[in-house]
Amino acid sequence: MLRILAFFLVVLAAALGFSWLADNPGTVTFVWQGQQVETSLMVFLIALAVLIFAVLVVVFLVRAFFKTPGAIGGWWGKRRRDRGYSALSSGIIAAGAGDAVLARRMTKRSAKLLDTRKEPLIRFLDAQTAMIEGDHARARSVFEQMERDPETRLLAMRGLFLEAERVGDEGAARYYAERAVRIAPHVPWAGGAVLESKSLAGDWDGALEILEAQKNTRLIDRDESKRTRAVLLTAKAMQLADADPKGAKRAGIEAHELAPDLVPAALVAAQALFRLGDLRRGAKILEKSWTYSPHPEIAEAYVDARPGDSVEDRLRRARKLHDLKPNHVESAMCLARAALDAGDIDLARKSAMEALEAEPRESVYLLLADIDEEGGEAGRVREWLSRAIRAPRDPAWTADGMVSEHWAPVSPVSGRIDAFRWKVPVERIRNGDAPVIEAEPGENARTIEAAPAAGTSAAPVNVGAATHEAKPAAAPEKGAATVGAGEPAASTVSLQTAPVDTAEVAGSQRTNGAGVPVSTTAAAKPQTGQGEVAEKAFGRTSEERKAARFG
Repeated sequence: MLRILAFFLVVLAAALGFSWLADNPGTVTFVWQGQQVETSLMVFLIALAVLIFAVLVVVFLVRAFFKTPGAIGGWWGKRRRDRGYSALSSGIIAAGAGDAVLARRMTKRSAKLLDTRKEPLIRFLDAQTAMIEGDHARARSVFEQMERDPETRLLAMRGLFLEAERVGDEGAARYYAERAVRIAPHVPWAGGAVLESKSLAGDWDGALEILEAQKNTRLIDRDESKRTRAVLLTAKAMQLADADPKGAKRAGIEAHELAPDLVPAALVAAQALFRLGDLRRGAKILEKSWTYSPHPEIAEAYVDARPGDSVEDRLRRARKLHDLKPNHVESAMCLARAALDAGDIDLARKSAMEALEAEPRESVYLLLADIDEEGGEAGRVREWLSRAIRAPRDPAWTADGMVSEHWAPVSPVSGRIDAFRWKVPVERIRNGDAPVIEAEPGENARTIEAAPAAGTSAAPVNVGAATHEAKPAAAPEKGAATVGAGEPAASTVSLQTAPVDTAEVAGSQRTNGAGVPVSTTAAAKPQTGQGEVAEKAFGRTSEERKAARFG
């Protein structure tokens, strides 16, 4: 719109000018080569304009004449560059598609049509093609040449880093990643690689510095940065726990504030405070973490916070944890263990049954077996043990398919930070045709000592020739008979008499909470009388009880 308006204004001004000249005619007189020339002003102006236009046309023609050779050469050069860039583009596409033959042909064509020194992408295409062809030595050589050029240095270090990772040279990979971080701290691959390498090396301060640089350059979001910082601080506190309790306290408290649901952070902070004598603050940290994520390690640390306390004091603290998170399996398990240690069998059984209703799993059945063993219920003990064999496994620290007894900040498999999660490990696939109870008859044959029925004498039962899967006993409240309950129970295994007086059941291969295969063998104590127990089980953890039961 403005251009149209400007055009009309120019036309209007020209019309007004010519109109003024027509209304005010004049003459122009000049002498040219001894002759006097007189003409009107309008004719003189028109002649002057034509002369200027003719001069400009002549200058343009002369200039074009002298520029013609250069223009012809430039046209050929432009056409050559276009063909070279077309070949380079086709080569990059072919390399991305994995077509090594076409990529190599396009590499040669583009190198022939373009100047390699001015176009670094040709060397990059050469390196990529060499990697597709499997010529890694050539690829490393090209990347090393690219490293000398400031424009392609970062790209070259990325290629050399990947090559070092491919051959498993962790030192070289860390070297190139650290160099790349110094050049460009905002590059994600370099920052992540250096962060993982420093974490694997245990350099937690260096890892925290890299994380802070990534946060300042907005490489990672705020929530991820807080979580990762909490994990690194937890690892640092665990490293300082013995040598520097005050430093461990500072790092652990900061980690707990950043991630209250991170169980190891609360544990290491509370343990440092307990060591420094601040029992109240350490207990508060454990209570806060318990409300976010109840965990058996938190329960153990909280109940046993003060060494030398009586079992009644530990039971009181277990009740407090139970009240903080009621209707949770870990709360019920914590209270049941504390009640068992205190000798309150009724409360222990009630809490254990509450845990069983919330989540039936292996440790719950083992705890019920301990409680009934303490109460002298041998038949119910065998029932709970038979159920424990087939119960779902307990949660454990798991990362990348690996199960660990303790939490770790870095996965030993992939090197990933904050990889461990508290969850149920994947069950081992079992052969459906394999027998659950299996043993060779002979000296090592294991037996079950059945309790005598009314009016009969006790007869040991041999399961060494068992070839079928034993059925788990039904719950007593449903009226089903159990082995050792005073009445003979039906069995799917062949029975033979053996002169022994102990009871063991050889189970199928299973894995414990740490992923290690264990033999699920239950050993029952000889009956010494009503309510009499051969051995006390106070103060033992669930893992210790499991080991005592299953080996």
